[in-house]
Amino acid sequence: MKRIAFAIAFLILLIPYATTAQQKRYEANWKSLDSRPIPQWYDDSKFGIFVHWSLNSVPELPVKSMEADWLWNSLKDPNSASSKTWRAMYGDKFQYQDLAPLFKAELFAPDKWADLFARSGAKYVVLTSKHHDGFCLFQSDYSWNWNSVDVGPHRDIVGDLSKAVRAKGLKMGLYYSLYEWFHPWYLSDQALFVDSHMFPQIKEVVTRYKPSVLWTDGEWDRTSAQWKSEKILEWLYNESPVRDDVVVNDRWGSETRGAHGGFYTSEFGGKDGWTKLSGMKKWEECRCVARSWWGFARNDSPSDYRTTTELVHMLVEIVSRGGNLLLNVGPTRDGRIPVITQERLLELGDWLRVNGEAIYGTHTWRAMSDGKNIKDTTADPDDWQNKYSTTKSIRYTAKENAVYAISLVWPGKELALGEPKPSPDATVTMLGRSGTLKWRIVDGKMRIEVPQLSLDELPSRHAYVFKIIGVK
Repeated sequence: MKRIAFAIAFLILLIPYATTAQQKRYEANWKSLDSRPIPQWYDDSKFGIFVHWSLNSVPELPVKSMEADWLWNSLKDPNSASSKTWRAMYGDKFQYQDLAPLFKAELFAPDKWADLFARSGAKYVVLTSKHHDGFCLFQSDYSWNWNSVDVGPHRDIVGDLSKAVRAKGLKMGLYYSLYEWFHPWYLSDQALFVDSHMFPQIKEVVTRYKPSVLWTDGEWDRTSAQWKSEKILEWLYNESPVRDDVVVNDRWGSETRGAHGGFYTSEFGGKDGWTKLSGMKKWEECRCVARSWWGFARNDSPSDYRTTTELVHMLVEIVSRGGNLLLNVGPTRDGRIPVITQERLLELGDWLRVNGEAIYGTHTWRAMSDGKNIKDTTADPDDWQNKYSTTKSIRYTAKENAVYAISLVWPGKELALGEPKPSPDATVTMLGRSGTLKWRIVDGKMRIEVPQLSLDELPSRHAYVFKIIGVK
């Protein structure tokens, strides 16, 4: 008994040392901070929802450009399209600050939002807790009377949505703009702004809401040293209540994108950017269900929204390159998700329910694409990606002992793959269908016999997944 008691006491003494060894402390320098691994949950998730909603949502401005998303800033130019529309709507004396009491959010239903996001197949949500105008969707000691609890809806939007999202089993994240266009301290004394406003407000929002993603922005105006970003991340990684779970992006200073931070970001980046990022660190592309703007415009038409096929292909493209897709929705002024956006998300979720095995928890394979040339549905007709008029019809992902060949079009009677080198006992199945499929090697290609199905028999639309076990 004495020996057992001694052994137990000895093990108890070792616990602090084991804990210390497991919990690495990070120093306030990029070399140390960049060594922190991305929490596995984030890499496995692949798909998240971005929500841009704040005071600039109130006018639902029919100006489909960055001017509407950066409304207060664009009003500085009296000749901008936003300014002209603003004057027509509100007259000459109405100021941006006057939007605050009009932001009622009377139809905001966080439980319904969370249910929609869960049914879309997303695994995490990122809400704009504070955009560049400085207006907070939570009560803040550092933004008195310029937040959604003190004025407008008189509601803790961040808190309400965080609770609802987590109840659905999703991770909750927060977007936070480092800079504020017109904060008096930012305009007069940026060091004071950082020390007495920004840094303590980040601690406030992280401590109170415990976000699993801290998605910073507005970093380009100053260097990371001026923002004191390394000190912020030192606290976040070592002391904060989310130190083990949180992921951050690369927007921490004018020099940090694609160089420092957690995951790297692209934004309407196109395949040049995706190709560059896919050979680097974990990355995330943020896009919109609407074609190229973050908020809701009241003159939107169906053609202003991406089709479900475009969204599925975009997700597949990004995941095959090792990235995550953060897909943005822009709610209406009163807190509704536009019906067409809901439809797109639900249809994306229908596809993922059948084919999510080829998306969640996967990694890149040795080959990314294969097949014949088809029209590139991830390209926007009105931006620089138009040069990518065609793409290969097959994308690959992999997990454990399986390789997934994702055909962006219905392959017909036979799926011909040039990349897989199957063993004689390799097996092929189609996700959403039972039974194995016949295959053979002809002219050096693996040729899979595709079941001939009616439209009603298809397990899903938009893209079709073939799972292959026993290839190299």
